Amino acid sequence: MSSPFPLALLLASLAATPALAQSAPCGGDFSAFLDGVKAEAVGMGLPAEAADKALRNAAIDRKVLARDGAQGVFKQTFLEFSKRSVSGGRMGIGQKKMQQYASTFERAERDHGVPAAVITAFWGLETDYGAVQGDFNTINALATLSHDCRRPELFRPQLLAAIEMVAHGDLDPATTTGAWAGEIGQVQMLPVDIIRHGSDGDGDGHVTLKTSSEDAIMTAARFIESLGWRRGEPWMVEVTLPDGAFPYEKSGLEGTMTAGDWEQLGVSARGGAALPAALKADLLMPQGRKGPVFLAFPNFSIYLEWNQSFIYTTSAAYFATRLAGAQPYTATSPEPGLDDAGMRALQEKLAALGHDVGKIDGILGGGTRSAVRKEQIRLGLPADGWPTPALLAGL
Repeated sequence: MSSPFPLALLLASLAATPALAQSAPCGGDFSAFLDGVKAEAVGMGLPAEAADKALRNAAIDRKVLARDGAQGVFKQTFLEFSKRSVSGGRMGIGQKKMQQYASTFERAERDHGVPAAVITAFWGLETDYGAVQGDFNTINALATLSHDCRRPELFRPQLLAAIEMVAHGDLDPATTTGAWAGEIGQVQMLPVDIIRHGSDGDGDGHVTLKTSSEDAIMTAARFIESLGWRRGEPWMVEVTLPDGAFPYEKSGLEGTMTAGDWEQLGVSARGGAALPAALKADLLMPQGRKGPVFLAFPNFSIYLEWNQSFIYTTSAAYFATRLAGAQPYTATSPEPGLDDAGMRALQEKLAALGHDVGKIDGILGGGTRSAVRKEQIRLGLPADGWPTPALLAGL
């Protein structure tokens, strides 16, 4: 990425930005707010002309505020979401993209250790390989969310980073569009992450994630590496469980078992492949013991850094295994789960029993899954973390 001023100064300024944003005003007169942003940008060392160009025609986007205030919650099951998102069409296009950009993917893995399948899965799920990138004006979206006083400490640094992208010539305030929350390009990254991890994959001197697949691939690889990706290690594998009694209570993301420990308990990779015995491995049962079962290795945590939704991340990791050659997960018949009203009722009962399930929102998050396992143990049920009508009735 070319830069009109030293990169070290930029990164130091961005690192300090959250503290500046916390004390900076939000709300009030929009023009005065933009003047404050310009002053902060110049104080960071950004060119005044870039700040003027970026913010000259900035405007409040009411559609962004409506979208921010009405975010849907992720309530699909793993089977529902994975079957829809890891479709035959998306698989086929992903395989063709891996062939089309084979040399770029080879460079990404050589330089950053991230396999093509991992990058391609994110690419496909985020934008269908660039086909659906969002149509919100990026500057307007970030200015709107920065001016709004709900989360200015999150979005003001992104607006300042967008000004830096304007200075680089990598963002056109009039034409650059993306998601309503300011993510840009084929792998949907926020401006701060683009500034820090942007990579000029096609060698044209710019990082343009909207139009350059090479830039998107190399930037995604560099970003994933920064999250702690461990070169040469797997991320997830489908496994089968032994018949009979099994310590389901050891499942979940907070375990301390290794793959070798699970093998001693009768867990085996589907198809009989050897498991990396020394690696830490968590047993994941997104829909309980009668649904698909996976071992997740340390690299799985990178998926949770990308997106905190357990269902999305497990589906993304599964998609990557498929692109890397794995077979579709075993057809299963999980026990019926709870509808939205049932999940809320369950969370209320769990909270009344002293469990920390967070917000009563009907979402089967990590806190709720952990509480479910504890109550399943108490009630003598298989502790697989999957809430069922039987569990709700037992409570």
